[in-house]
Amino acid sequence: MPAFIDTHCHLDAPEFGDEMPMVRASAAAAGVALCVIPAVGAFNFETVRHLAHVQGDAYALGIHPLFTGQAGDQDLATLEAALHDKLADPRLVALGEIGLDGFVPGLDWAKQEHFFHAQLQLARRHDLPVLIHVRRSVDQVLKQLRRVGAGRPWRGIAHAFNGSAQQAQACLDLGLKLGFGGTLTFDRALQVRRLAATLPLEAIVMETDAPDIQPHWLYRTREEREAGAPQGRNEPGELPRIAQELALLRGISLEALAEATTRNALEAMPRLRALTPESASGQAGL
Repeated sequence: MPAFIDTHCHLDAPEFGDEMPMVRASAAAAGVALCVIPAVGAFNFETVRHLAHVQGDAYALGIHPLFTGQAGDQDLATLEAALHDKLADPRLVALGEIGLDGFVPGLDWAKQEHFFHAQLQLARRHDLPVLIHVRRSVDQVLKQLRRVGAGRPWRGIAHAFNGSAQQAQACLDLGLKLGFGGTLTFDRALQVRRLAATLPLEAIVMETDAPDIQPHWLYRTREEREAGAPQGRNEPGELPRIAQELALLRGISLEALAEATTRNALEAMPRLRALTPESASGQAGL
């Protein structure tokens, strides 16, 4: 069975509740070897760390742009302290989820930029990759990456990438991988499907963003929801089926896609390598 890494999965989300261990076990049975669980604010730093240790997964610490409205500089101080305290934790693999959001109305853009810039500086200081939210904000994200990076490449992932081919290349030029998930399963998602099919294979990592970004077989339209149908809950166990759609788009085997995207995830977040089953089995034989 091909093994996958879900590079972005919010297992701590309330949508999972008490079912979370069952959800993770189901994903493991489907071939999801590792999940990366990003924090969204100081309030869930400890939750994602605990889940990663309990479930045998990985985690990232950061302040999500949608949560910057209720955050202050004390949250940045909390993040810096947490990074300092947990830097030796092998399951801490990145700084995230951070970034900019140009989709949700009413967000304070200046405050988003303040938090993003400060967190990029923390990533540099602690030599951690970044998991970046780029919804309708790719150009602005690139500007900040260039400003803080000062010519040095980054490691990390442009999460749920939905930009242009030119923006995709700019992200790759800066060292980032591009995250693809449930959106590529929709026939109408022409740009995402085109990018997923034509980008260099070494550019792509797989993700679910569970419980969000449902693939087409879980998604319910507004009309269906108004008629009483519940919105489907995305889960990390959907990743192999999403990957099968991508493999068909690219005309390669599922096994080849799993191997390549796993390799790409390890390049984006090198600390993951020590957590892979291959690494664990090698250490067991020492």
